[in-house]
Amino acid sequence: MADCPYTLLSCSMSLDGYLDTATAPRLLLSNDADFDRVDGVRASCDAILVGANTIRNDNPRLLVRSAERRAQRVASGLSPSPIKVTVTRRGLLDAAANFFTCGPADKIVYCATAKTEAARRLESVATVVDAGECVDMEWLISDLGNRGVRRLMVEGGRTILTQFLTAGLADELQLVVAPFFVGDSRGCRFVGDGQFPWNPGHRATLAETRQIGDVVLLRYALSARFAT
Repeated sequence: MADCPYTLLSCSMSLDGYLDTATAPRLLLSNDADFDRVDGVRASCDAILVGANTIRNDNPRLLVRSAERRAQRVASGLSPSPIKVTVTRRGLLDAAANFFTCGPADKIVYCATAKTEAARRLESVATVVDAGECVDMEWLISDLGNRGVRRLMVEGGRTILTQFLTAGLADELQLVVAPFFVGDSRGCRFVGDGQFPWNPGHRATLAETRQIGDVVLLRYALSARFAT
């Protein structure tokens, strides 16, 4: 893992552990101050990864919002926003989605069946990487490391977060807790079922707690590479 990017997971959840409700519109869990903090974290990274469902459901732009932070990146010889990365099994993504059309940053699509017609449609808007029969996350982050990514931010959704955590590939978890309940089991939980390295016999290390308005940031050190 030494040559792999430093990998931090970032998400917000309700008091009862939900990322979203089962109905529209999208649930906003954070506040303006925390959105700005997340923007700063994005600006510090080389790449941002989200799952295909997040692109389909939320249509995120995944750009650095602050003009000052974008200018600082450009002055350092970087693109205004980090590389955008996604993972898909069949390539069934809309080439007109914000992920592909917003901002000048490079886009990389890791597709388990990159030779499909759906995946070929994306070759005009992104670099499509054939990841074999099943996308292996350890292989993926190693490939990103070979492409020059040294700091990777993973923003979800649940499937991607679960895969990174159960595989023990995260160096850091930044978890924001919103002060309300969703109370609907049809909603999307923070993670799915799995065998996690952190359990009652092996607790994760809480490195920082910070109140940000009405939400709380919890930073967990998940590896020896955790960067304060």
